[in-house]
Amino acid sequence: MRVDLFDFELPPENIALRPASPRDSARMLLVEGEGDFADHVVTDLPKLLRAGDCLVFNDTRVIPAQLEGVRGEARIGATLHKREGLRQWRAFVRNAKRVRTGDRIDFGAGVSAIAADRGEDGSILLDFEGDEPVELLLERAGRMPLPPYIAGKRPTDERDLEDYQTMFAREKGAVAAPTAALHFTPGLMAALAEAGIGSETLTLHVGAGTFLPVKADDTDDHRMHAEWGRIDAATADRLNAVRSGGGRVIAVGTTSLRLIESAAGEDGVIRPFDGDTAIFITPGYRFRGIDGLMTNFHLPKSTLFMLVSALMGRERMQSAYAHAIATGYRFYSYGDSSLLLPT
Repeated sequence: MRVDLFDFELPPENIALRPASPRDSARMLLVEGEGDFADHVVTDLPKLLRAGDCLVFNDTRVIPAQLEGVRGEARIGATLHKREGLRQWRAFVRNAKRVRTGDRIDFGAGVSAIAADRGEDGSILLDFEGDEPVELLLERAGRMPLPPYIAGKRPTDERDLEDYQTMFAREKGAVAAPTAALHFTPGLMAALAEAGIGSETLTLHVGAGTFLPVKADDTDDHRMHAEWGRIDAATADRLNAVRSGGGRVIAVGTTSLRLIESAAGEDGVIRPFDGDTAIFITPGYRFRGIDGLMTNFHLPKSTLFMLVSALMGRERMQSAYAHAIATGYRFYSYGDSSLLLPT
């Protein structure tokens, strides 16, 4: 499909630079298979779902994956996006033309890495020196990797250290937050449980490649970056039991959705999963493992807007986004939410 079919105009004032406070006070647009759109807030979620439904959260934790360093006199910026070994991370590098294989980059605070091979996508494999766990090195030298549409308008600060983690964050390894889950609070989780709505967690370490712009003119020519994820056998069994019992599996965020769909077979059964996925969901895809999605509002011509268009229909989502823009919804990582229920 042509990528420009997924374009739309977004006024800059609709881009959120800070999250709602409290988190669950954010607005939420209900988009169902047919009918008008309905404006809600996130705290309405328990009455919009049914007893027996199950929300699926991503428990990945964002690491301080942005580094600033030098190679000789050249200033080098690196954004880690995927672990490839105990001490090796693949990174998108600013000023990469100044870096050759074997060069040493000094990131300060006693943190340095050797540039290894260069990938087909232009990324560079960084081999961190020393014996300390890389996570400790990043705590010293790294900073929170806010998306460019936020970082370009204000500097990262102490608030972001908390604001850009979900309440479920446990497994370190993401370079971007699964932002749909930023709206959840302990109070909201208690209300959901009281309403008979279950919850499960899985792990997908979100990479920066997920949010890269689509540069191809046709979706067939776009290559997704792989990300590592895991669904254990017990979780898969419980999710299958939800659907067998008549409940719906509602993914919280596109990261949860993509991992579930990677683990689901043609028969709709979700199986244990441990490995990389580069699934790219566009209109025409038949969903196998999920029955709905709660997600923030995405960038024009992005793979994530293509995903929600696959779930609900492209024209339906173009209309939903036009409604959201006209009525002042806040977009992107720190923005408001939508609840997409295809049937």
